[in-house]
Amino acid sequence: MKLNYRVLVFLAAAIFGLALSAPSLLNLSKGPKITLGLDLQGGLHMLLGVDTDEAIRSKIKSLASSIKYAADDEDLIVDEFKVKDGKISFELLDKDDVPKMDEILKKIEGIAVQKEGLKYTVSLTPQEIESVKKYAITQAVDTIRNRLDQFGLAEPTVAKQGEEKILVEVPGIKTPEQEQRIRELIAKAAHLQLMAIDEERAARVDSMTPAEAAKYGDVILQDAQNPRRKYLVKEIPILDGSMLTDARVAFDQNNQPVINFTLNSQGAQIFGDFTGKNVGKRLAVVLDNKVYSAPVIRERIGGGSGQISGGFSVKEAHDVAIALRSGALLAPVFMEEKRSVGPSLGADSIKASMIALITGFIAVVIFMVFYYGIAGAIADVALIVNLFLILAVMALFGATLTLPGMAGIVLTVGMAVDANVIINERIRELLYEGKSVAKAIEQGYANAFSAILDANITTLIAAVVLYAYGTGPIKGFAITMSIGILASMLTAILGTHGIWQMIEHKIDKRRLNLWFGIKLEGGK
Repeated sequence: MKLNYRVLVFLAAAIFGLALSAPSLLNLSKGPKITLGLDLQGGLHMLLGVDTDEAIRSKIKSLASSIKYAADDEDLIVDEFKVKDGKISFELLDKDDVPKMDEILKKIEGIAVQKEGLKYTVSLTPQEIESVKKYAITQAVDTIRNRLDQFGLAEPTVAKQGEEKILVEVPGIKTPEQEQRIRELIAKAAHLQLMAIDEERAARVDSMTPAEAAKYGDVILQDAQNPRRKYLVKEIPILDGSMLTDARVAFDQNNQPVINFTLNSQGAQIFGDFTGKNVGKRLAVVLDNKVYSAPVIRERIGGGSGQISGGFSVKEAHDVAIALRSGALLAPVFMEEKRSVGPSLGADSIKASMIALITGFIAVVIFMVFYYGIAGAIADVALIVNLFLILAVMALFGATLTLPGMAGIVLTVGMAVDANVIINERIRELLYEGKSVAKAIEQGYANAFSAILDANITTLIAAVVLYAYGTGPIKGFAITMSIGILASMLTAILGTHGIWQMIEHKIDKRRLNLWFGIKLEGGK
């Protein structure tokens, strides 16, 4: 009996599989473990609605900000610049500026422009309104998924349901505190705006009504820490979070958590130009319509970076930074349905799946031994190692096991042994042709390899596509299928081949029925 590199690789794979799957199978405190999905361990199930009308209002404000910046950049004199009832209105004071303003507006897609003399009214076209609503829902799905991924949750499900609903499933949420934090993280609009303080009227903010502020193109916002303190800011923001590229938690000189943010090139230019022209005035840092700070501009601020401070706890700063990095929600989301899924369903599901897995496994093992003899037993050894490898790789990468994933493992049991069925049939054919045992084994593996490789590659491609375009449960199925296919290539082709090479000299040609389940006339 001589060891060869194929057997050594197979043994290493077996040890790897046993070592890394043990913590999950034996529920050990140390070592990597497989994470169970919502359907197996319970968690939080939510159905969210999306306020798409707010997305339209945000789009109008963002559009107004762009037009105002372009007008200032061209030194156009604009008066009565306001946003009201979904429309932007303003008046030029110099008729010579009309061609320049018309050129600015021509470059903006999806708007309808009405002009009466020097007065302009800009609104979104019906097609653009519909497009903004659809994009708001798609963006909400992507943003919520990004937030949950950055939060470190394993395999959350976030998917569009119907026309304006979003399904969110988060496994492993067991306490009310965890649930509340997840809900706040999902619902946080994280809409960052840099807004100019109306210095001319700021002193009258406490006696001013929102309607009066609106006459001057202003809005009244509360301080984030002290709701009694109010700020009068220009309604049209200087820039918003759409120009933000990064946000990170840091600590100021007093060791208090703050959030440092970075803007893209366009945002950096706008920020630098505004601060350069408004030295000595205040700039409000607004997050979700609350003023976190309103520092006086001491000098032009270049580089496109800023800071949000406002008495955050470390946890709050971390969550806000995640929300900012993943992008602001264009439209607020609201809870339509929420329920906690208990783990009892998971226990029943696991039990049923394990019964199916064990039953299928035993049936395959018995069939292989009965039909192929020792060759079948060797295939069964490869099958066992294959199962351990699937669990080990899933545990190593922290993959989530869902009920469809367990179905994928059950299916993999049948698929994994299929390669050895092909190999054994090729060996049998060659033995019937009168080849020696050694040649039959070598040529059997060589002849079977291309067929096995083609079949596994096509199945693997399908699994990759399922993972790329599917959601939670489908991804779980695709993951277990992919790992099972790759593991079966290692165990069935490499591992069993090495075992045959190691023991082929012990095979009695007169007892091929025992070794391969066949009878040859004359003992050939």
